[in-house]
Parts: sequence; structure tokens; C-alpha cells
Amino acid sequence: MKSQLKKQLEYVDATRKKRGEMARTILKNPEFIAPLLEIALGENNPTGSRAAWVLEFVIKENPRSLYPLLDRFTDGLKGVTPESSIRPLAKICEILLSSYFDPRKEQDRPPLTEGHKNKMTEACFDWLISTEKVAPKAYSMRSLLLLGTEIGWVNPQLKGVLEQNYPTGSPAYQARARQVLKKLP
Repeated sequence: MKSQLKKQLEYVDATRKKRGEMARTILKNPEFIAPLLEIALGENNPTGSRAAWVLEFVIKENPRSLYPLLDRFTDGLKGVTPESSIRPLAKICEILLSSYFDPRKEQDRPPLTEGHKNKMTEACFDWLISTEKVAPKAYSMRSLLLLGTEIGWVNPQLKGVLEQNYPTGSPAYQARARQVLKKLP
């Protein structure tokens, strides 16, 4: 199954159309979600990046599909290195945490444990202080802002990192940092 999925991923490119087509295929065949996650987290190459792109589209459409795999997802965040894989993984973290902390979604909340949240916190801080492009940093800022409502040390740490990196950040980084800093206590 995994080799079949890798073969299909060869035809996925960065266009929304191709990522969406593959995501729809995966959603129709949910048995492919676990192998897709395994490829996204376990292969630091273009195939792993393509898998991460598709996984993001799958999770946007059906976040519940990742719930049984949250341990694998959060355990694997730290080992991913390509920037083209980190951006969709950071977005998935933001999607999960936005849903988790949204009081309107109480009935459909992701079953995040303290361990899951701690691993996402660590990954988001790593992405925020690394040399990543702006998108993963922006998703990480939002995720950390949400996590800071439960984890007491996160907000002061986030504020310090944003204030330290603000002067040298790109205009997009500065815009997102300003938004987040306004919301921090």
C-alpha cells in the first residue's frame, strides 16, 4: 500500500489542483491516511514533502481523520527537516489547535493530550526560531498563542522571541508578530 501511494505521489506537484485531487483520493480511501502520514514524517525528500502537502489538504477537509494518528503525528514532527514539509505540518498543528481551543467546537474537539500539546509546542518553537520561511513561523506563532492559554510559560517565551526577532524579520513576519504581540498579556 505504501509503495502504491509513493507511486501516486510522484504525480503530485505544488499546484492546489494536484494536491486537492490526491487529497480527495485519500479521503475516499481512508486506509491510505496512515501510510501518507508515515511518508510525510519519515521521508526527508521530495516524496515526503508531497505527502505533507496532501496531508494538509486531507486535514483541512476532514480533521477527524488524523485523530487516531495523533501520537504518530506529534512524535514525528521533530524529525522532519525539509522546509517544503514543515510548512504544511505547521499548518496542520494550527488547524488542530484552533479546533481544540474553539469553544464552538467543544463536541468535535481533537483529543489532544498534554503530551501532544507539549510536542507541538516544542516543534512550533523550533520552527519559530529556525531559519524557516515566514509561513511556518506564522502558523507557529498562532499555534503557540493558543497553547499559551493552557501552558503558562509559553506566552512569556513567545513574547521574548517575537520581540527579539522583530527588527530583523521580513515585513510578513513583522505583520504577523504585531498581531500576535497585541494579543499577548
